[in-house]
Amino acid sequence: MSSVWRAPGVSALLGATVLGFAGYAALMPVAPLWAVHGGAGEGGAGLVNGVLMLFTVLTQPFVPGSLRRFGWGPVLVAGMVLMGVPSLLFMLGDGLGTILVLSAIRGLGFGVLTVTGSAAVAELVPAAQRGRAVGAYGLAIAGAQVVLLPAAPWVAETLGYWVVFVVGALPLLGVFPAWRLAHVLRQAPEAEDTGEPVPWLALLRPMALLLGVTLAGGALLTFTAQMSSSASLTLVGLMVMNVSAALTRWRVGALADRFGAQPFIWPLVLTTVAGMSVVAWAVRDPLATAAAALLVGLFLVGLAYGALQNLTLVVTFEAVSRRHYGQASAVWNIGFDAGTGLGSVLVGMVAAGTSFSTALLVAAAFSLATLPLALLRPAGRR
Repeated sequence: MSSVWRAPGVSALLGATVLGFAGYAALMPVAPLWAVHGGAGEGGAGLVNGVLMLFTVLTQPFVPGSLRRFGWGPVLVAGMVLMGVPSLLFMLGDGLGTILVLSAIRGLGFGVLTVTGSAAVAELVPAAQRGRAVGAYGLAIAGAQVVLLPAAPWVAETLGYWVVFVVGALPLLGVFPAWRLAHVLRQAPEAEDTGEPVPWLALLRPMALLLGVTLAGGALLTFTAQMSSSASLTLVGLMVMNVSAALTRWRVGALADRFGAQPFIWPLVLTTVAGMSVVAWAVRDPLATAAAALLVGLFLVGLAYGALQNLTLVVTFEAVSRRHYGQASAVWNIGFDAGTGLGSVLVGMVAAGTSFSTALLVAAAFSLATLPLALLRPAGRR
């Protein structure tokens, strides 16, 4: 069996993914800080990534139809441009209104990038290697985040916000591998239309499971810099979370190909809950973060955050025929980005009225609520 890394189009997909998600990762923690710099409070800062994800989710259902109408090339290029250009425009001002408008535009581009990326994974490799391919794709996503998510706040505060905004424009360079990927996908034979409907109900379970863990992850990615009493601790903590997420999202794919996804899902839901509870305890004193507990909690959430992304995407594609990969990708990405946006908005609102510690426990409760779905064994696609 040949390596998924050498499959036609995979290198172009991974290149476009790294550059696209670099822009996303650089601004995920910094755009809210830019809003705080302009005078916004916790609620306003939480809205920044909430708006980003709202417009991402609103865009995603339309991407499969756009691919059929306009083709892979124009859609992929448009997504990269919509992500990259607004990052440079952040330098125009730090008013909350400006930041929210630019975040909305970035959300349009991110909606395109997320749906096309995961759909391309399913198109480029056979089903027997899908777990490994999803792992490689996840590693490309996480590779940019491992460096930029923890480093970007430090860079902004030390070297200047403008440096981060330039890095956030890297998706513009992703236009070139995106166009190469589109060329490969245009050569693939079209999927046969069997008339089989999309099994929407079968797609809701992995979407809800993903929403539970990304709500937790989105909260931590947005607010760790504000919850922690030490900038260096924030840097190390986000590095720990993203490295653990990168490794599990990559390596769990081989296990899913061998044993199936189901045996690993429910323990990872409990791992999310445990990790969020430990982080909540660690940040109970705003002036003295419990460093060891914070790192342990972020590590646990990172394990589940990475692995469940891989496993739920594998389960999602198992539920549909090739004809419906685009719709399946859109549903999965809606779960991912709705969870990330809700984590940002919900935790910001609860923290504004109570504390970050309480807000994180609320996020943990949302994750725990998905445990019954994790224990279900859905029937395979006929």
